[in-house]
Amino acid sequence: MQVSFTQAEIEAITRPLRTLGSTPEVIRGIASLGTAAPGDLSFLGNAKYRAAVGTTRASLVLVPADFGGLPAQGQVLMFVDNPSVALARLCSRLEQALWPKPAPGIHPSALVSPGAQVAASATVGPLCIVEAGAVVGERVHLEARAFIGRGTRVGDDSWFMPGVSVLAECTLGRRVRLQPGVVVGSDGFGYEMVGGRHEKVPQVGTVVIGDDVEIGANSTIDRSRFERTSIGEGTKIDNLVQVGHNVIIGRHCLICGQVGIAGSCTLGDYVVIGGQCGLAGHLTVGSGAMIAAQSGVKDDIPPKTTVWGTPSLPILLEQKLTVLRHRLPELFKRVDALERLPR
Repeated sequence: MQVSFTQAEIEAITRPLRTLGSTPEVIRGIASLGTAAPGDLSFLGNAKYRAAVGTTRASLVLVPADFGGLPAQGQVLMFVDNPSVALARLCSRLEQALWPKPAPGIHPSALVSPGAQVAASATVGPLCIVEAGAVVGERVHLEARAFIGRGTRVGDDSWFMPGVSVLAECTLGRRVRLQPGVVVGSDGFGYEMVGGRHEKVPQVGTVVIGDDVEIGANSTIDRSRFERTSIGEGTKIDNLVQVGHNVIIGRHCLICGQVGIAGSCTLGDYVVIGGQCGLAGHLTVGSGAMIAAQSGVKDDIPPKTTVWGTPSLPILLEQKLTVLRHRLPELFKRVDALERLPR
């Protein structure tokens, strides 16, 4: 990663509330507080690392507005509302330089149906396939081996990375980002037992994805049995997530890695699900609810509730039970001792 930012350029991007100190260094790298060297930029994103700011060798540190320290010799402290957000904006500028989109056009090895509509400003990379009836919007970037199925619509400024498959009759909004290996519109998992055999239930619905949704590598969004599977505006989904058929996910949710959401669940807005959680089918999770990592959810969750555990319980109750579980061996020893006493 090659970085080259002057102090003035960083100030223009991060817009600090105030700045203390100065450095002769051009910023050439980004590093944690503990590993940074002169020429690196670092940030204080978590209060538990506050003391590390005083010992870091970083030339420039992004700190929160209420930070009370002073810069070392040859060091700059930039005070911002949120150091993590400020760093993200800087990295966004860096990302544009590291992975620029190629010029618009269709690669000679791509197969685009005559019945498809591809905007002149879009990029269709090597070995991509765009089937009949598909619509690829303005400034869309399809990287190598992306597949766009029959009748699918891809909104403006979306970016699909290598190996993405969006199957037939799906609708994706603007600025949707799909990481490598994402599959949208695969069949939902539906079977009925008939005469001792599993008979497949056709999945004839669709998938609708809102604006500004991002989906992590190798995640799968199943098409619905009927009507639609839906992901709301601004929702972010991590790697290796399974979203079942007819699932409705609200706006601005966060779903972490290895989550599995069974069919016909409904999630409200601003729901957060920690890694490796599993949700049984046909559940409702209210807006603002939080599910802690590795929870198994079998019941509806009211809005603005935090749960944890398998089966999931209100988090304060589960924390108490966790403490008590650690005491069970000693408790059993005491009970055994009491039972051995003469009666």
